[in-house]
Amino acid sequence: MTSSDRPSLADRIDALLPQTQCTKCGYDGCRPYAEAIAADAASINQCPPGGTAGIEKLAALTGKPALTLNPANGAETLLRVAVIDEPRCIGCTLCIQACPVDAIVGAARRMHVVIDAWCTGCDLCVAPCPVDCIAMIDVAPLRAWSDADAQAARMRHDARRDRLATIDVTSVQAASAPADTRQAAVQAAIARARARRQAGAHR
Repeated sequence: MTSSDRPSLADRIDALLPQTQCTKCGYDGCRPYAEAIAADAASINQCPPGGTAGIEKLAALTGKPALTLNPANGAETLLRVAVIDEPRCIGCTLCIQACPVDAIVGAARRMHVVIDAWCTGCDLCVAPCPVDCIAMIDVAPLRAWSDADAQAARMRHDARRDRLATIDVTSVQAASAPADTRQAAVQAAIARARARRQAGAHR
């Protein structure tokens, strides 16, 4: 193996990260965080999903002290998954757009569902939901996030990134519509959902 074939420090750091792509580290995914650590632009204690065990692995690799998790980045928690309250879902697709690993499926104006086995627990889908119908719950039975989980999540994240990179210009223009246009679409979806619920209550 030549020197150019050897994994870079950023590659080796990235291999130790949980690939939840949650952005709690302050970077837009695990790879940017790995590159920041390699460049001494970030500390090794900014990844809540990796927790204490992850910090210790990064410390062993980089030779840096094994600090405690920085509370500014969040707290270490048990593995959780997103759950959608199906009757309240209005099919706005904002959660699908937010999911970094394609773990949510559905269509516009149709109910969405989370693929439990693919969910990384990043909770990035919660905030965009205009009707607050997404909750994070502990995985049952309780289990740790494994290396196999991380590898699978990385593959899905990379596949999503590659797919989005090939979206045609028309789709990109539609996705970048003015904020007021997008907000109007969401408000219309909320109104339809309320009308459906009111109609059901009067039956």
